[in-house]
Amino acid sequence: MDDQNRNLLLAFALSLLVLVGWMYMFPPPEPVAPTAEDAAEMSLPPAEGARAMADADAPVAEELPRVTIDTPRLKGSINMLGGRIDDLSLKDYFESTDPGSDIVHLLTPEGRNEAFYALQGWRPGRDMSWEEVPGANTPWQVVEGTTLAPGSPVTIAWENGAGLRFTRRFMVDDNYMFTITQGVENSGTNTARMAPYSLLSRHGEPSDLENFFISHEGFIEVADGTLTEEDYGNVRDFRVDEREGTHARVVEVQENGWLGIADKYWMATIIPVPGESFTAVSRYIPARDVYQTRADLPTVTVGPGERAEAQTMLFAGAKEWTTLRTYESELGIDRFIDAIDWGWFFFLTKPIFATLYFIEGLLGNMGWSIIALTLLIKAVLLPLAWKSYVSMARMKELQPEMLALKERAGDDRQKLQQEMMKLYKEKKVNPAAGCLPILLQIPIFFSLYKVIFVTIDLRHAEWFGVFNDLSAPDPTSLYNLFGLLPWAAPGPESILSLVFIGILPIFLGISMFFQMRLNPAPTEPIQQAVMTWMPWIFMFMLGWFASGLVLYWIANNTITFIQQYSIMTMHGSRPDLLGNIGVKKKKS
Repeated sequence: MDDQNRNLLLAFALSLLVLVGWMYMFPPPEPVAPTAEDAAEMSLPPAEGARAMADADAPVAEELPRVTIDTPRLKGSINMLGGRIDDLSLKDYFESTDPGSDIVHLLTPEGRNEAFYALQGWRPGRDMSWEEVPGANTPWQVVEGTTLAPGSPVTIAWENGAGLRFTRRFMVDDNYMFTITQGVENSGTNTARMAPYSLLSRHGEPSDLENFFISHEGFIEVADGTLTEEDYGNVRDFRVDEREGTHARVVEVQENGWLGIADKYWMATIIPVPGESFTAVSRYIPARDVYQTRADLPTVTVGPGERAEAQTMLFAGAKEWTTLRTYESELGIDRFIDAIDWGWFFFLTKPIFATLYFIEGLLGNMGWSIIALTLLIKAVLLPLAWKSYVSMARMKELQPEMLALKERAGDDRQKLQQEMMKLYKEKKVNPAAGCLPILLQIPIFFSLYKVIFVTIDLRHAEWFGVFNDLSAPDPTSLYNLFGLLPWAAPGPESILSLVFIGILPIFLGISMFFQMRLNPAPTEPIQQAVMTWMPWIFMFMLGWFASGLVLYWIANNTITFIQQYSIMTMHGSRPDLLGNIGVKKKKS
């Protein structure tokens, strides 16, 4: 071990020792259990500078009859206790590819495990009390409609006994968008001032949270063109807002915006009318482990004999590219397509997905579409690949002269470097040209990985045979004779999965091995070891990547092999594949 490596390991060990010692000597303070008064205060947002929605998230006291929701893509019900949408499932999507699998449930009533629901209401002005406005436990009555469906709205009503009659009208389209209009009519003698709100409440983190850096799951918000994504841990770390009385972030939106809570493939978002201002609130209530997003609309004044209305939209469904894009263009919802987590390379992931989506529309099969997309990408990069492989062919021609330079220079590395640069200049060869296509493939590969991992169009996408979900790892292995036997391959939690990898990772290793053997083995022992073991390391390392991504890499390696072999042969430098592998040719 040289001095540099020894010093690096020593620095790492000392840093670890200091960290452990610090935590032992100065442990973090024990969390203080909240009192009943604290819990009650922290569970309430503000109103007019103090408190809001006194029972916005209070425990449900009773269950009232429900109004059925039945659309081409959704089914569920509206709870008349609070008038909340708290029961919603997606008809087109199933929990797994197993026959008889249940459909995906998005919203769940309070009182059940992992409750997640939408609620609307009013915040009273200074001259009103909370009893005079509807809250989470207000018993509503149906006054119009029986089943909420496209073209069949439902209206519910409640009177406060003091001259105010509140209504809530629900409408829904053929996909996932609800339009909710809150109305208030003043038949009394006093002027009423109040502010409408709409919120989403999720009790605890979802059990299927992947918590993987490549996919955002948690809070999402667009405020006047700025997209903000916060995972659940970040929301818990928000500073305590004085007006909210809990961990919160408050953003004033001037014209366009929306906010909500997103899973990997699904989301629920509150969307005020585009062009109108509102206050976006994201908060966490630790006493009850509740996450909330809320849109507070401007205060309205309702005089005697007057009526006021406020409208918001609620999206609750799958993050489908075409659906989100249609809502963005037709309803004017700013950056709604960015509800899909396109990542840092959005300038690549968006066009790559759009191209893949178009090809899949032509071929009708996502597996073959990935292969076709690979061919297209390689065709676009062909000019760079051509220059690279021509440069590699010329470098091979210079090998005799390079060996002669090394013999003349001996141990004088500076002289060798100068002579090599002079030789490259004379022969017009760029030794770095071969690296450019590889460098370009890195962001393309990561972008395609992102597309396959986060877009719902790849979820449960079939190729052929047992490959019925290209977003999941290869389901085959030697353990089930690559899908011929009727049992599953070992899962990633099993140690057997380290050995019994699928057939796609095996083909990946083989394709990478032959591609790397197009060039002679390097002279340095360390580089030789890397070249020898890299294909097989990648074969096992990528065994549990999405099978669609592994399919892309196999196709890419195969096309690259064909391109490099053909181009170098055309320039008189046919790769000695058998020799590079180590197979000696028989002498004639």
